[in-house]
Amino acid sequence: MSEFKSRRAALAAELDERKLDALLVTALPNVRYLTGFSGSNAVTLLLREGALLFTDPRYALHAKQASGRVKVCRGPLLKDVVETVRRRRIRRLGFEKSRLGFEAYDFLRAGLPARTALEPVAALVERQRMIKSDEETALVRESVRLNSLAFRQSLRHVREGMRETDLAAEIEYRMRRLGAERAAFETIVAFGRHSALPHAQPGARVLGRADWVLIDMGAQYQGYASDMTRVLFHGRVSRRARQLYRAVLEAQLAAIAAVRPGVAAGRVDREARRVLKAAGLDRFFTHSTGHGLGLEIHEAPRLGRNEKLRLEAGMTLTVEPGIYLEELGGIRIEDTVLVTGRGCEVLTPTPKEILEI
Repeated sequence: MSEFKSRRAALAAELDERKLDALLVTALPNVRYLTGFSGSNAVTLLLREGALLFTDPRYALHAKQASGRVKVCRGPLLKDVVETVRRRRIRRLGFEKSRLGFEAYDFLRAGLPARTALEPVAALVERQRMIKSDEETALVRESVRLNSLAFRQSLRHVREGMRETDLAAEIEYRMRRLGAERAAFETIVAFGRHSALPHAQPGARVLGRADWVLIDMGAQYQGYASDMTRVLFHGRVSRRARQLYRAVLEAQLAAIAAVRPGVAAGRVDREARRVLKAAGLDRFFTHSTGHGLGLEIHEAPRLGRNEKLRLEAGMTLTVEPGIYLEELGGIRIEDTVLVTGRGCEVLTPTPKEILEI
């Protein structure tokens, strides 16, 4: 509980700097970060002296485990929020501008007195979430560990003629058997040329001889996500496929080598592109090199070409360059890494050598 109190205290100090009396937190990952509450319906009113969690009767018992005071609401949560803000005569109420929908904003504006100003706030909690505590890092590590173990166990069941959906289901089954709450996102399994779609959805395509197999998977463990991509080759690997795979691996290793405190996020992306450009493959790299992850699978910072935000120790990131050729398929290699005091630690234990299955 002390960690949640520390998080709220750090955020309350920012309220003072911004001259806000309170902050309405509506994004569920942010609610969980500040209170530990993991239900599906909740908002938190962060005050300078503490926090008040609003939820509904389904979660009355669940909420007793949360950090901070709890209000169980019999109707819409925002109705009770409005009553609380009015009663406390809050003058400046911050809200998460990228998280609060227009209908909810309209409800607040209509219910609050004219003297209460609604102040849009950008990514206040998310910026704090970028730097993981030791406890959070331990949860990410465990998520990564069981994700990689689920991958290894699932490979035993790969067989010619199976569908992409069969392998995706096997992977998610293994995750849950190992202790994951769920998959952190919809598992991507793509065979053959279907793997040329960076975010391919598993379908009825069956595994054929000489197919490439792209697997992008992540587990969620006690709220925290992992993310890994590997490409396997069913049957003998062609010389061209080996060349392409090695180029992507070199790009990924170069990007990982660039990860350290003080480095701009865009520098990591540029290192991956530099290697792929030398191989004549940069035009086939169509997404950013990576992203933060934690309570959400995609968090700040983004490892994009022009990102100026500087990395800090305690950030957990993915590093995942890839190339996508319509006539052949896609190759992406992704690890979860931790920014350390001097560089970075690759958390993903799964080997990256070319693997024939």
